[in-house]
Order: sequence, then C-alpha cells, then structure tokens
Amino acid sequence: MKAWSAPVVPQFRFETPSAPGRLRVHDTARSRLVETGPEQGTARLYVCGITPYDATHLGHANTYVTFDLLNRVWRDLGLEVHYAQNVTDIDDPLLERAQATGQDWTELAEDQTELFRSDMEALRVLPPQDYVGAVESIPEVVALLERMKPTGTIYQVDDPAHPDWYFTTSEAPGFGQVGGLSEQEMIARFSEMGGDPERPGKRHPLDCLVWRLEREGEPAWDSSLGRGRPGWHIECTAIALDHLGAAFDVQGGGSDLAFPHHEMCAAEATVATGKPFAEVYMHSGMVALDGEKMSKSKGNLELVSRLRRKGHDPMAIRLALLAHHYRSDWEWSGDDMTRAETRLAHWREAVQQGAALDATQVIADARAALRTDLDAPSALGLIDAWAQASVTVGGDDTAAPGLVRDFVDAVLGVAL
Repeated sequence: MKAWSAPVVPQFRFETPSAPGRLRVHDTARSRLVETGPEQGTARLYVCGITPYDATHLGHANTYVTFDLLNRVWRDLGLEVHYAQNVTDIDDPLLERAQATGQDWTELAEDQTELFRSDMEALRVLPPQDYVGAVESIPEVVALLERMKPTGTIYQVDDPAHPDWYFTTSEAPGFGQVGGLSEQEMIARFSEMGGDPERPGKRHPLDCLVWRLEREGEPAWDSSLGRGRPGWHIECTAIALDHLGAAFDVQGGGSDLAFPHHEMCAAEATVATGKPFAEVYMHSGMVALDGEKMSKSKGNLELVSRLRRKGHDPMAIRLALLAHHYRSDWEWSGDDMTRAETRLAHWREAVQQGAALDATQVIADARAALRTDLDAPSALGLIDAWAQASVTVGGDDTAAPGLVRDFVDAVLGVAL
C-alpha cells in the first residue's frame, strides 16, 4: 500500500550548545521517562494506523503529529528513522459501516485511506517507509501463527459452528506490564474495547482472537488455519515484526491502545520471538469535544478535512495540536484554532525581518525542551518570545530568521 507524499524538509544541521544528546520520553510500561532511540544509526518506530471507515478527526491527527514530532526530533539528533504503520482495512467496524451505507467495503476503505493520506500531507507528517494494509499482511499473519503453533499458545475454541483461533495471553511472560492493570481491570477494559471475555470455550477471559474463521457474507481468505481473516492485535504484531524486527525502539499510539491492543501485541511477539516486542510504549493523550473523547462511534468529531475546507491553514491546525503536551488529555474548542492562527501569523511576520535575539540560544533551548519528553508547548513559547522581540524591537541579525525558520520547519514541522 502506498503512503502519502513526503514534504520537502530543510537539511537543518545547526550545532547548538546545552541541548541533551538523547531523547527522553515517557514509557507507559515503566511509568517514567526513559532514553529512546540508539546513540547512532537507525531508530525503529511503529505507530498503529487507522481503521478506514470514517474521516480523520483531531484525535487521530493529535496522535500522528505526536509521532511525527518524535520522528523529527530523532532526525534532528542525526539518526535515521525506520517508520512502519498499518491500515486495518478489514475489521468489523469497517464491514458494519459498509453494510449500513450500502458501499462496497473495499471502496469505503480506499476512500477513507485516501482522505487520511491527504490530511497527513496537509499537516506535513513524514510518511512511513512501510505503510501496510491488514489485507496485504495476511501471509505474514499466517506465517507468524504457524510459528507460534509449536508453543501451544494458540488454540481453537470448542465451537462446532465457528472454531476460531485464540492466543493464550496468560502464558506470555510479562503479560499485563504495558497497561499496568489488574486482571479484573483488564477483563472489564477488554469487554469495553470490543473483546469477548465471556465467550464459551476460551481458556481464559483475556485470550484474544487471532484468526476468525469465515462467516456467511463476510470476506475471507484461504490459509492453513482455515478460511478466514486475522484478528486486530495479531495484524499489528505481524507487520511490526516483519518490517522492524523484535525489540524495536518505540511502539506508539493513542493512550486508549495501551490495553488491550499494545498489551496483546507485546504478549504475542514475546511468545513468538523470545524477545521484547518494543523497548518503549509511548502514548498520546485523548482529545475531547463536547465533554467526551472524540469518537467515531459517538460522532462527536472535529475533522481535519472539515477545518481545511473552511479555509484554515493546515500549519495552524498543526500548531493547535502542538500547543498541548502530547501526553495530556484536552478538549478542543474554536479558541484553539484562533490562538494557533494568531501564532502562525506572528511567526511568519517575524521571519521576514531582522532578529533582535540570537538564534543559537533560542534553538538550543527549544531543542532541550523537545528532547525532554517532547515538550512542544515550551518550544512554541520560546519561538513566541523570539518572534515578539523580532517584531517589536527588530535587529540587525539577518541570518537568524532563516535559522529559526528552518528549525521550525525541520523539527516542529511547521512551514513558515
């Protein structure tokens, strides 16, 4: 599957003092800041992608801008980045929406994936090198399940009509460490998030579906496990292991994915490889609207495409997201857009004239903020102060505006 077009990014290689030499982020599994990414070479990143049955809302955009910032900060440290992302282009919500609207499920998936691509391009999100649909990953999923069979951790439920395949989570070393929940909390959360803890024939309520055998009227594919389709968790596990290998640097997504999705992926991969799935589990906060988390199922959405159609500059949309720390939960309002548009105009005015403040220190301080748990709000505040001095006081430094402009573009992803 093709990703979206990459933005043109300035080759920013400007050395500054006083900035940390490694990036530290919050690891959900350890509940503390940890260094992430190698000291040199290639950092490996997997971010869970969309289920393409509806348009990109600001909760989605918040997640993908968060991990784009991670990608850019790693690159600013001189690292290469191998980034992989999936598209869950076969799953129950997609099939249900297609049936409700009378649209072919493959057309619905492609239409919404293309809209997502256009939103990501507009927001100047760097595309993944590997953009992989669930359907095209089916051979890798089946190969992974065949690899797991000898461990005895996958089994078929005792259901003559639908003897689906499940994974025994309780036998996975460290199961429960990603989300940090008790067993009863996990069971409750599993049920809330579409799991089936009460299904008869399972070994344990937390065992997760890995291969759903064919139902009448549903798409299915031939395999050694029987004709069917993959479960959600095993899809991401197979894609990540196939493209990044085990123990990659960061598994990313929204905080609602910590359990069950990332927990289940980690368990499956550990059993299959004997190694950790990822070194760090990093999660962005939830964005609310009208007092509740933005959700396709609830319909309380503000869409990136709708804001764009109204004439809002995508760079202002990006700034509105970066103004909130990536781990925070927050509520969207029109004031976010107004403040971001004012900030964008102020920055653009500032880079058109001579600077009063030295760019070296401003960039060093902004780098230090970003390398300390991706503190974008502090970095934005530093650029604000530089822009204010440039606009109100002016100066003779004609090189500084170009340096700040290129830094903002290359690292914050905002084209001025």
